[in-house]
This record gives sequence, structure tokens and C-alpha cells, in this order.
Amino acid sequence: MPKRVAIVEDEAELASLLDYNLTRSGYQAHVLSGGAGTLKELEGWRPDLILLDVMLPEGDGFDLCRKIRQSPVLARTPVVFLTARSDEVDRVLGLEIGGDDYMTKPFSPRELVARVKAHLRRGEREEEPESVEAGPFRLDRTARRFYQNGNELSLTTTEFKLLEFFLLHPGRTYSRDQLLEEVWGQQRFVTPRTVDVHVRRLREHIEPEPDSPRYLTTVRGFGYRFEEPQ
Repeated sequence: MPKRVAIVEDEAELASLLDYNLTRSGYQAHVLSGGAGTLKELEGWRPDLILLDVMLPEGDGFDLCRKIRQSPVLARTPVVFLTARSDEVDRVLGLEIGGDDYMTKPFSPRELVARVKAHLRRGEREEEPESVEAGPFRLDRTARRFYQNGNELSLTTTEFKLLEFFLLHPGRTYSRDQLLEEVWGQQRFVTPRTVDVHVRRLREHIEPEPDSPRYLTTVRGFGYRFEEPQ
């Protein structure tokens, strides 16, 4: 069965162009205008990936993305924002509320198809369990909730994704570039420094002594490793 890609875009010419290129590449595309009822349509169609315009007729794509991340049906569906806004603050906001990628108009349809392919390929690799437990930690991947010693901790979307990756791959050391590829994917404006910032924030959440980490350790000169609790 071809993968399903929903195109939430009210600009008819662009929506048609995306529909054509995705269909030509072997995907099943479905265009939605972004009006009232879009969330219900997405839940009914259950796409494998959503292309979401930020500027919509009713509200904006950021609001819709928040609702997508709260939907039991769509919570783990990759969302790629399409927008004419190029400011870094908008890109960061889109990613922090649950977007997986961000493309600024105008963009090449070939590049968009390549990014769609990359996100879907990454999703195919994720056949891990819906929940992960390690010592005092429990991560519910379906509900996107994280618990330590039974207490729920509030994490941003990026913090959750980074911790999720570490919990699924305990004992292995990853460089900053590897973490950027696995967690941030095609978001080319982020830098290795971004990894350091998010690791520090995670330590503040989960470590008894963030300055002397027990779980999320530094491998000097290379990167980071999650030490599985005994």
C-alpha cells in the first residue's frame, strides 16, 4: 500500500503542485483546505505524514499542530510545516510545539519529496515498543508522557524526542552529528550546540545532580551516552 500524505494547504496552485509531485513519486496524496473540520478529516483518513501550511483560513497551522499532537490517532504522525515565514523564532516555535520539519516557501518540490521520503523511512525503522521502562524511568510513547519514580515530568517536544532516543538505545555512544540526524532530521538550521543545550535541560529534569550526571553521561571528545539504570 502506498504511504498516505495529507496536504493541508489553502493555496490551490501549490496544493496541486504538491499533489502531482507526491503522486508521481508513488504516494497517495490528499488535499485539505485547512478549514473547520480538518482535524476530524485527518483522523478519519489517518495519513502517514502531514504537510501543514502555517497560514490557514481559520486559525493557523501552529494551533492545528497542537491539536494533532493531542489526538490519540495522530499524535505520532510526522508533521512538516510549509510557510512563507522565515524568521528563526517561527521555525523554533513550530518545532517546539511538535513539528518534525520546517520548509520555507518557495521550495523545490524535489527537496520536499526527499524530506517526505526521509521522514517516512525513519518512521518505518521505529518498530520499538509503545512504552519504555528503565530503572526509575517510564516513557509512554503513545501518550507522549514521561515519568520518573511514578511522577510525571513536563518535557518539550524536542526534549521528549531526545530522551526517547536515548532510552531506546541505552549503553551506546552517539556523536552530536548522529543525534542531530536521528532526532532533528532535516532541520538544517540547528547546530551541534543545540544538542548540548537540550542535553543540559534533560539533565536538569532527570539527574539528582545535573553537574555530576549518572544517566546521561558525556563521552569526552565524542558525544553522549545513556547509562541504563541498574
